[in-house]
Amino acid sequence: MNNYRDIIIRPIITEKSMKIMETDNKVTFEVAKGCNKTEVKQAVENIFGVKVVGVNILNTKPKTKRVGKYTGKTKVVRKAIVKIAEGQDINLFGE
Repeated sequence: MNNYRDIIIRPIITEKSMKIMETDNKVTFEVAKGCNKTEVKQAVENIFGVKVVGVNILNTKPKTKRVGKYTGKTKVVRKAIVKIAEGQDINLFGE
């Protein structure tokens, strides 16, 4: 990857990700396919200026969905759950 912003695609905002953000100081991001934990750690530290303690990466498989007679699959997403050092945080909402 050439640029750190090519690795971090977007934050994932769900009820579950907000709960672990409040309790465990972890933030969930959608990351580029083919990147590893070290690249994700360096990207988060450089973009947001925080100390990263740990990174977990998971691949979500597509689910089959139906709308009427048409079937399709959801998008394949690679997620990274990043643990931030105590006392630091990432402001995702611009407050």
